Amino acid sequence: MVTHIVMFTFAEENKESNIARAKEMLEALMGAVPTLRSMEVGVNFSGEARAMDLSIITTFDDREGLDAYAVHPVHLEVVAFIKSVVEYSKVVDYEG
Repeated sequence: MVTHIVMFTFAEENKESNIARAKEMLEALMGAVPTLRSMEVGVNFSGEARAMDLSIITTFDDREGLDAYAVHPVHLEVVAFIKSVVEYSKVVDYEG
């Protein structure tokens, strides 16, 4: 199994509504991307300076499944929106 984790820090403009929209769009990927086995989307509540705003934890059967997800048209629509409203993101991919 492959786990793909991404954490996002959103720009301040329309932050709350953009986080809500991103969460909704990300959750809609379940069932739309065949290789996506599970997805958890979390909105941060921590006030720590090092905290990020939103995270996703996704799983795939293998690296090929993750690769297929990365280029899936529905996923690319979500990526385009998120890139337009975030300041930065961090990613971790691992097998286990």
